[in-house]
Parts: sequence; C-alpha cells; structure tokens
Amino acid sequence: MSSWLGASVEGYLAHLRDERRYSAHTVAAYAADLGDLERFAEAASDAEELDLALLRDWLWDADQRGLARATLARRAASARGFAAWLATSGRSTSDAGARLRAPKAQRTLPRVLTRDSADGLLAGLEAAAASGEAVALRDHAIVELLYAAALRVSELVGIDVDDLDRSSRTVRVLGKGAKERVVPYGAPAARALDRYLELGRPVLLARAGARVEGGGDGRAPRAADATGAARRTIGSGDHAVFLGARGARINVRTVHRLVSGLLEDVPGGGPAGPHALRHTAATHLLDGGAELRAVQEFLGHASLGTTQIYTHVSAERLKQSYRTAHPRA
Repeated sequence: MSSWLGASVEGYLAHLRDERRYSAHTVAAYAADLGDLERFAEAASDAEELDLALLRDWLWDADQRGLARATLARRAASARGFAAWLATSGRSTSDAGARLRAPKAQRTLPRVLTRDSADGLLAGLEAAAASGEAVALRDHAIVELLYAAALRVSELVGIDVDDLDRSSRTVRVLGKGAKERVVPYGAPAARALDRYLELGRPVLLARAGARVEGGGDGRAPRAADATGAARRTIGSGDHAVFLGARGARINVRTVHRLVSGLLEDVPGGGPAGPHALRHTAATHLLDGGAELRAVQEFLGHASLGTTQIYTHVSAERLKQSYRTAHPRA
C-alpha cells in the first residue's frame, strides 16, 4: 500500500467493520474498490493527496476499461464514503468526494414469480417432503420460510432454534448492519418447519455426532483432539435451525444452489437465487394490499426508497396483465 493512502484505507475499513457493523461481504467490496483506487494513485507519480481530480481520473480510467455502470456507481459511492470519513475524522482538511459523480446504475426489475409458479414450486417440495427424508424436509422448510418471511439468505442461515417462536409463528433475524427484527410467517411455513424440526433436523444433527465419534473419516479421533473435533463439528450446528447434510450449520452456497436449481424450470428472467423469493414475497404483499411502510419494516429496509422498487414491479405486472387481457390494450 502507498504510504500516504494505505493506512487511511485500513483505518476506514476498520471503521466500517467495527463501528458501522457492516457485513464482511460489504467490507470486502469496499476493500476491493479502495484497493484499486490506491493502485491507481500509486501509478500517478504526481499524486500526493486524495483530491477530486484524482478521483475523477480514477473513475474515467475505469470507464475506459469498460467497467459496467453499476460498478462505476458502486466505486463512486465507496470513494465518497471514504473521502467523507477522512474529513470527519480529521485526516483531511476537505471532503474530496463531495462533488464526485458517476453514471447512475441501471436499475433492472427483480425477478418475481407469479402466484401460480410459487404455489407450484412449494407444492412440489411438499410432495417430496412427504417421504420423510431429512434433506427433503429441510429443503421444504427453507423455501417456505424464505418466501413466507421474505428473508435474505444470510438471515436464514443464521437462525438459531431459540430465534423461533413457534407458538406465535415469528422468527428473530439479524439483518444488514447487525439490525435485529422479528418477522412473522404463515401456517404453511409453520407446518413445514414443525415437520423438519421434529423429524428431519434430529437426523441431520445425529450425522454430526456420528462424524465426531468416527473422526469424520471413519476412524476414531485421537484423545488429544476429540474435544476439539466435537466443538468444531457439533458446536457449529447444535444451535442452528437449518443444517447441512453432514450436520453442521448450512451455508449460503448450499441454499443458493438449492433455490437456483428449483427456479431453473420456472418461467421468468433475472437472477434465479434465494433473493428471487424475497422479491416475490415483497411484490405479492403489495399486490395483496399491504402498505409500503409495512413492507419496508417487514423486509428490514433502512430506506423507503429501497422498498419502492416493488411498487414498480407491481405496476409492471399490472401493465402486462392489461396488455394481455384488455381488448383495447
């Protein structure tokens, strides 16, 4: 890192991580953007401080390299946040990024399943779960809860058993910025969760115990590391609601692979990951008459503007229905 910029970047990343409580993923994105800025500044031999001209040259260079507008917009936001922190923390006499502008990212409408598609998807999972197989029970409960509570995938994998209030059908989740909220879920999700917790989860948890007893590879663990093995294997899943096939807490990649596979044959464009179910839930709530503010709270959005994208989705769906059904469309 350059001597005049590197220490400040490290300080800012620590500020985001420790004080702003940003997620590891978000901090990594800021680190990548500011690391690129630092490399650019090092290459500019006459650069001795962070100023507006340097930031503009950096964005111009990225544009010439063909980076997408969304990437340019994100980089500009990273630079503005960094420059503002330098000023407010006294590391700089002025805010170099206050007048920095970048092309606005094109906001595409998120993928949303129709009500029939969502019902068909969940019915297929329910039929598979009727076998009583542990993973099938888990997958049904995962998709039901993602849709019913409009959860982010990171929120879902972080749920512990104590976070569920099965009597009131609510779940406590930790969202972006370490903000906690309590979200309701409906009767179908409750039934799927109850079956999984009673019949599927104990089977998956037992697999973790079997791996500890067998050393994970069919051999007995050595006495010196048996306790550590138990802590690493069972301890990672004994509080988690959703477990992987080997008994540890399920990870984001597994859930993403599950949902993406299910959505492959479902009509519609856009990303086919778990967030599509969150988009679908939010849009269906608005279609059903829910108030925008209530949906904002349900989703855990800090800004109402973020939630408003779903009003555009609902309007677009209405126009599509109009064009299809009205004789003089």
